[in-house]
Amino acid sequence: MKLRNFKTPALVCCLFLLATAAGFAFDYASIEDDVTEFSLDNGLKVIVMERHNAPVASFVTFANVGGANDPKEYTGIAHMLEHMAFKGTKDLGTTDLEAEMEAMRVEDSIWHELRAERKKGDLADSARIAQLEVDFEKAIEEANQYVDANAIWRTYEEEGGVGLNAGTGMDMTVYFVNLPSNKAELWFAIESERFYRPVFREMYKERNVVAEERRMTLENSPISKLIDQLKSAAFTAHPYGVAIIGHMSDIQNYSRAAVRRHLEKYYVPSNMCIAIVGDVDPEKMHKLAKKYWGRLPASPEPEELATVEPEQEGERRVYLEDPSQPFFAAAWHIPHDRHPDWPAVQAMVDYLGQGRTSLLYKDLVKEQKIAAQAGAFAGMPGSKYPSLAMVYAVPTTDATNEECEEAVFNQVERMKEELLPEEEVEKIKARAKAQFIRGLTSNQGMAMQLAGYEVLSGDWRDMFNELDRINAVSAEDIQRVAKEYFTKKNRTVAYLQTTEE
Repeated sequence: MKLRNFKTPALVCCLFLLATAAGFAFDYASIEDDVTEFSLDNGLKVIVMERHNAPVASFVTFANVGGANDPKEYTGIAHMLEHMAFKGTKDLGTTDLEAEMEAMRVEDSIWHELRAERKKGDLADSARIAQLEVDFEKAIEEANQYVDANAIWRTYEEEGGVGLNAGTGMDMTVYFVNLPSNKAELWFAIESERFYRPVFREMYKERNVVAEERRMTLENSPISKLIDQLKSAAFTAHPYGVAIIGHMSDIQNYSRAAVRRHLEKYYVPSNMCIAIVGDVDPEKMHKLAKKYWGRLPASPEPEELATVEPEQEGERRVYLEDPSQPFFAAAWHIPHDRHPDWPAVQAMVDYLGQGRTSLLYKDLVKEQKIAAQAGAFAGMPGSKYPSLAMVYAVPTTDATNEECEEAVFNQVERMKEELLPEEEVEKIKARAKAQFIRGLTSNQGMAMQLAGYEVLSGDWRDMFNELDRINAVSAEDIQRVAKEYFTKKNRTVAYLQTTEE
């Protein structure tokens, strides 16, 4: 397929200077031929941006699947799949593939029997469960003896790779690494192979790792547990109400077959995008993409979620008792990030609770001294679908959640009643534009944004409309969204209440 070039920003450091000098206005005409995009026959979109200032490049694989796509009984499986994607391929990660595959077959067979027996509940045969558990542990040990651990990580590091990692959100999963630009083919070979011919080795060992991750990050953190319950109360229908890491009972019941089904449904070329930014040649990247990624079979793009969270018709409250310090939080339903009101909601939240000059910090922390910390942010736990804007406060020793709640809601009401001065609006917009541009200064940051906008917005060029969206926000818009979304019936309130040990 013919490559297509587009006029778009390339040297973002120059753009930042241009933006600062000219009110954050991009000069599209000054820099040309920096971004090339093409699609493979199987539907995979590839975006390449040339930056020849150093012999390095950033490589990003962006999959349009996240925690919101997890099926029932397998919540958190998008996150589990991200872990399993680092376990290797038929060529990387094993000392004896044939023996390993047979051992994993036995491992899976015993697990399915054990899982089925456990699901019988009170009717289960306890003696049979005990024997299956012994057999299962032996099968895990047998399968794991063939594992060449961390083969992918080691291979990248030996070739100069840095920053190899991945992340799962509610809306997406992204994989990334930075390499010398002359190692591009290595990336194409490994990255395509681990989605073309993955081997989900150490499946049941890694399942325990994820379970422990849930204990550490959620169950053993009172604040995290409270926020998790707040989300569950706010979202009664939409999967945004379930933690990315999943329910513990689901984690403990993952199977290799379930992970593979998720991969085959969502990790298809039409549902993915790769972005490469750095010292690379687009023509060469096109040839390598066809050679390696072109092996993945074409498959229909999975359907988007149909579930829509119903309108909230009254305030909801959550209380969690714990020996830890008290904590107050409240969240309101807001639109998704492509909605026309999104920039105004972000501006409202910025003025309300971001930084030491915000209303919440000045009132609760500096003046009343009833909170040690206070803040606000929007887009929780994702932003592809209608989400939440949240405020929080950590009461001081002599203060209470009730005092913080009253003070927070007073400031929210203030934003509904008072029109922000124009100079304050300009400061808010300047911060938003500077933050946006800072996110594009690195190769990896630019690659992330290009792939993310392509997958989640439908066109990477939408990234460069962001400054126009920010510039369009007015004081009247900020006041209007405060009145429309930050209402009592649209909010969920959460208290972490201190109890004795």
